[in-house]
Amino acid sequence: MSEEPTRLERLLNTLKDQGITDKKVLHAMEYTPRDLFVPELFLDRSWEDSAIPINCGQTISQPYIVALMTQALKIEGRHRVLEIGTGSGYQTAVLSRLARYVYTIERYRSLMVEAEIRHKRLMLENIIYRFGDGWEGWPEQAPFDRILVTAALPEEPTLLLSQLKPKGIMVGPQGRGSTQRLLRYTKTVDGYETEDLGEVRFVPLIAGVARES
Repeated sequence: MSEEPTRLERLLNTLKDQGITDKKVLHAMEYTPRDLFVPELFLDRSWEDSAIPINCGQTISQPYIVALMTQALKIEGRHRVLEIGTGSGYQTAVLSRLARYVYTIERYRSLMVEAEIRHKRLMLENIIYRFGDGWEGWPEQAPFDRILVTAALPEEPTLLLSQLKPKGIMVGPQGRGSTQRLLRYTKTVDGYETEDLGEVRFVPLIAGVARES
């Protein structure tokens, strides 16, 4: 008799069935323990393909969306990646297994601190953190090879796009409603090419840093 697949194996098979074909992305997902990033109340849902609430009214994204956005970035090992919205740190950890450096910005200081602790437990040493306004990007470290935005943009993010290298790629949700379109921007000589990767649901990207009680 064949053994029952583990919860992780079932999740990876689900991702493959949904069109995640990049072996490097699947490998990064396999070796990033999602249960480390999920609140204790939801530990039994760690390996489900669903979004899970975390502190500060934020969420840890559905694994398929994490994989889809990561695959869309086409990250290479030499790349420097800017992430807007550290959140739980799960997406950050996946990116760090693929890129040379990940620069991640979070507007909630408590989330940033907790994410850094998790990353240290995983011995991920190529992540640079910033408590700040994601709308502004990280001009001191620009330009970046890739930019990932993990909250919904109400409009075209001109300032962030200006921080891309030539031929650089930015992926993020855009729209003002309860659902948005996942867009991929590629920087060209004349401007940007834009591709629509489908409908998604994200919390909105809010300007400024958060005041926490």
